[in-house]
Amino acid sequence: MEGSAYLLPEPTHDATMTEVERGTPMGELLRRYWHPVGLTADAGPTPKKVTILGEELILFRDGQGRVGLIYPRCCHRGTTLYYGKVEDDGIRCCYHGWQFDVEGRCLDMPVEPEGGGNFKRKVRQPWYPVEERYGLIFAYMGPPDKKPLLPRYAIFEELEEGELVDADDSSLGSGGDVVAPCNWLQHFENVMDPFHVVVLHDGFSGTQFVEPMGIMPEVTYENFEHGVRSFQVRTLDDGRTLRRITETVLPTLRIVASPVLTPGRCGFIGWTLPVDSTHYRIYTAARVTKKGALVKNRSKPGGKLWFDMTEEEHQKYPGDWEAQVGQGPISYHSEEHLGVSDKGIIMLRKMFNEQLAAITAGEDPINTARTEDENYVTSQSGNWFEDVAAE
Repeated sequence: MEGSAYLLPEPTHDATMTEVERGTPMGELLRRYWHPVGLTADAGPTPKKVTILGEELILFRDGQGRVGLIYPRCCHRGTTLYYGKVEDDGIRCCYHGWQFDVEGRCLDMPVEPEGGGNFKRKVRQPWYPVEERYGLIFAYMGPPDKKPLLPRYAIFEELEEGELVDADDSSLGSGGDVVAPCNWLQHFENVMDPFHVVVLHDGFSGTQFVEPMGIMPEVTYENFEHGVRSFQVRTLDDGRTLRRITETVLPTLRIVASPVLTPGRCGFIGWTLPVDSTHYRIYTAARVTKKGALVKNRSKPGGKLWFDMTEEEHQKYPGDWEAQVGQGPISYHSEEHLGVSDKGIIMLRKMFNEQLAAITAGEDPINTARTEDENYVTSQSGNWFEDVAAE
């Protein structure tokens, strides 16, 4: 019987593209970049558990204001530093009092002769370098000799008078809860899928953004020095032309202009952070005129915030969360049938494969600058309205 589900082969996913743990191809590629691991306020005098790229770590800020990101198991006898005490010079283990600074150096062994003497200089608590920028804490978790500069972004470096940069950790853009139970690539690829906006966010679930977003666009794509971008052109009912540009910047940045069509250049960047291979979250920074303005950007399917919807309403008004989580913890790529409308996704996957090949060959992937002259990421993303006469 043609088309019978009984004849389906065992489904598989593309492990090379999706799995992020240490030692996996994508895990090693992602570890060549800086990733946000929290808001600046998340690092404080109480140790905080964080999970990034499948690694469980401890985040804290010592009494001198320095941020530490360290392996959770104390290198003495292996108890967790989650129960440690943050002090002026670092963090002290609750079990035998070994003290470590933010770079893992052992400063004190109170139960050893002479406070550890030379012994304490022979041990090191595993740690990762961190830097603070744009209201976020970024970590580099890759080979120490391959560490690039932490990127600077024109969106946040070229502020207008009265603007400031604010950060958010509630996963704006995911369409749902803070941590999504699916692979990060399912969300990231969605940025290069402008056609789903017309179907999912308008025709199927009603207008979730604004009515012009429901107009079928003419779409083209291009590779650029930092990633892949799409150009979406819509002819509006009043005769004007809307040109919308959306960008994915490798490895995880989504630069998506306001879906309610605020005119001009995009003021947001979202980092799609893989928590592990089956969970992701989004950290966002934005140029605003007032702190807290970011949270106002949540859509309201069916007139309600996602958190307030019933299960029946989620079925009636699905959004990005339902569509992407609905693909499963890791989507079965063996069951895909990509069409012409999926060109942006195909281009993005190709670019990732090129970067995987680069690091296998001992080269640096894109967007890993070594000098400040190279360390500046510009963007064309935005909403641009043109009168008929301007064409």
